[in-house]
Amino acid sequence: MARLLTAVAALALTPLLVAQDSSEGFVRINPEELEWTVRPGGSEFVYLHGDSQAEGLYIMRNKFTPGAFSAPHYHDQDRFITVISGVWHTGTDASGDRDITVPLGPGSYMMHPAGAVHYDGAKEEEVIVEIRGMGPVQTIFLEE
Repeated sequence: MARLLTAVAALALTPLLVAQDSSEGFVRINPEELEWTVRPGGSEFVYLHGDSQAEGLYIMRNKFTPGAFSAPHYHDQDRFITVISGVWHTGTDASGDRDITVPLGPGSYMMHPAGAVHYDGAKEEEVIVEIRGMGPVQTIFLEE
């Protein structure tokens, strides 16, 4: 429960990305304009649209430094992920065993169904993934 509250608090205190938009409603963001927020454990995130803790669609990117992995967890809503760069290593059980993960390269897609335990991260190289979903969403870490 403490991990869940920590994750929610970290997201709630995160400023949303301010993008340049036009009077016609278009939004353009160059990669160098992204302002990443660092998480404990070596990953970073940025919102491109919305907020995972608010009602409605959100689009965010997660960046994993080499060796950074999430602990086994699940979400209470479906999440839809595309690999932007690097090789993302994905596990779909509660073990957290990095040796049995499935590698997904740039352009790959994965759906995390609500309630399904998983873990993921980077091995040798930095990885960036884009996550889409409907908020609000909770992340629940398994007890260790």
